[in-house]
Amino acid sequence: MNGKERLLTFFVAWFLCLSLSAQKNTSNISRLQDGDLLFQVNAEGNAITTVSKGFSAQAIDHVGIFHRHEGVPMVLEANYDGVVETPFEEYCSQCPKVLVGRVRGKLDISKSLSNAHSLLGRPYDFTFMPDNTEIYCSELVQLSFVYKDGARVFSPIPMSFHDQEGNIIPYWSDFYSRRLMQVPEGVAGSHPGDLSASRKVRIKYEWSGFAK
Repeated sequence: MNGKERLLTFFVAWFLCLSLSAQKNTSNISRLQDGDLLFQVNAEGNAITTVSKGFSAQAIDHVGIFHRHEGVPMVLEANYDGVVETPFEEYCSQCPKVLVGRVRGKLDISKSLSNAHSLLGRPYDFTFMPDNTEIYCSELVQLSFVYKDGARVFSPIPMSFHDQEGNIIPYWSDFYSRRLMQVPEGVAGSHPGDLSASRKVRIKYEWSGFAK
């Protein structure tokens, strides 16, 4: 094989690899359904994952809602910019591992997505408090998802900011102290890890197509 033939063979192999990769990602995207929950796994863990473990004890610190807008894959999420709509690829590129969950039961997907869209533009809730106009990631899911009979899928749960011994984690003591607040231990709320481990959610598979 001469030099030109080797170069041609290389480019053909390279093109085939790109094609197969694209087909794999497209295939995975086609498996996603509107209303699927996308749980971001933080491999290193942080103050959020310390207080609650997610599905299979994984460190889940964020969740978004998948949907297609005019055929384009998007994610509704509450991040530090507030409640926003993020391109699917951008969302999944933020961490190396995303778990795809699907809500069990007779979900009213249209109403659930409509509820989430109605909250677009709300500011992010940095203190995770209930009954205000600010919203954090798992709260967006909790407020949005309803069954066909109109009942909410996810009920609030007592929030936890303590370690396994029951002591409030210093990070959270300092966090709320700087805001002149008491740690809202036991206050009704939600957590992305708890959502992922809920019996009302079935984890379907892991998405890693866009991980950097």
